[in-house]
Amino acid sequence: MLWIHQLYIFYIVYPWNVLEGNGILKTHVQPSERMTSKQKQLVAIMSAWALIGLAVTVYDHLVYYSLTSAGIRNNYNFYSYASLNICVGVLAGLAGGSFLVYYVNGRYRHIAYYQSFLLIFISFIIISSSLIILVSLILSLMDPEPWSWDVMRVFLQDTAHLKNVMIWLTVLLLTQAILQVKDKFGNKVFLDFLIGKYHLPKEEVRIFMFVDLMSSTSIAEKLSNEKYHLMLRDFYADITDSIVSHAGEIYQYVGDEVVITWKYNLNENDRCLKCFFEMTKTIDDRTQRYLSNYGLVPQFKAGIHYGKVTVGEIGVLKRDITFSGDVLNTTSRIQGKCNELKVRILVSDDLISTFPRSDLFKSISLGNVELRGKERHLGVSTILSEYSVD
Repeated sequence: MLWIHQLYIFYIVYPWNVLEGNGILKTHVQPSERMTSKQKQLVAIMSAWALIGLAVTVYDHLVYYSLTSAGIRNNYNFYSYASLNICVGVLAGLAGGSFLVYYVNGRYRHIAYYQSFLLIFISFIIISSSLIILVSLILSLMDPEPWSWDVMRVFLQDTAHLKNVMIWLTVLLLTQAILQVKDKFGNKVFLDFLIGKYHLPKEEVRIFMFVDLMSSTSIAEKLSNEKYHLMLRDFYADITDSIVSHAGEIYQYVGDEVVITWKYNLNENDRCLKCFFEMTKTIDDRTQRYLSNYGLVPQFKAGIHYGKVTVGEIGVLKRDITFSGDVLNTTSRIQGKCNELKVRILVSDDLISTFPRSDLFKSISLGNVELRGKERHLGVSTILSEYSVD
């Protein structure tokens, strides 16, 4: 009856089908054969929790054979117990990971960190307690003897429940903490920190896109400081999924400007264009919400260029991975020409020449422009697009 004893762990958080039924799992992403960022997070959580299930098995196995142990149960088998706990880890990771990735960090991503931990704690305690009581009731009904409180009492008083609740609650909260840290640094930057990829400076070829809010000064004057901040927060939150779904990395936020970067990939260099036009569509789709909340719809312009940069960790406190190179200044200058040339996107002709052949985009040359602080004039073009998001 060991599977019944552990059954409640399978559902330590809201069931998958409830989340899907509420539409929480239906995220808007660019169609692709690749897994989305959220799906990758979910797979990583399920894999990690399966390993934790194995670690719990090994720990219990060592305790059973310790000098202070009361001995091994007659029906104990390490391999079946390990298989059970690994399955528990996978299923708990599926349910718990879905709750964290799609619900807490999706629908409630704007709440304070402590509130997200409190939400997880309360949800876990309520659901795990309910499942323990439910399983004890099932066991008492399955007992061949007439129903009594004795069977339920024996099951409910088993200290193994407390151990399991403590372990998986800790795992759940630590997982949320890791997700928060990952969001703070960004998906790829967090992993690069862990493996020390840029502990020593490296030279890379990268694409940069500087996205700047249009008419930000007049918007700030129209709105209060608090409302302007909230609008920026909503704007950045709305464009994030488009950036992530096109493998972009958010390098930094500078006031009303965000800098996005991609590794140079000859076959996928047009991801930056797809990202820009999907961001545009995302904001357009939220027109009514912005008008209702702020009385305006934020518009933005972008400059895109590529070149060699030096990438490396810098700083002791608040250590960060930074890029240094002339390409950043050039990209910023290109973006600064958007107003003068009356366009919303400007791309260097050097980068356009590397784009794969596509019927989705059409470039319109605007000739060579003089960039402040640069001796050489640079050819730039604006982009028209047939690109749409299904």
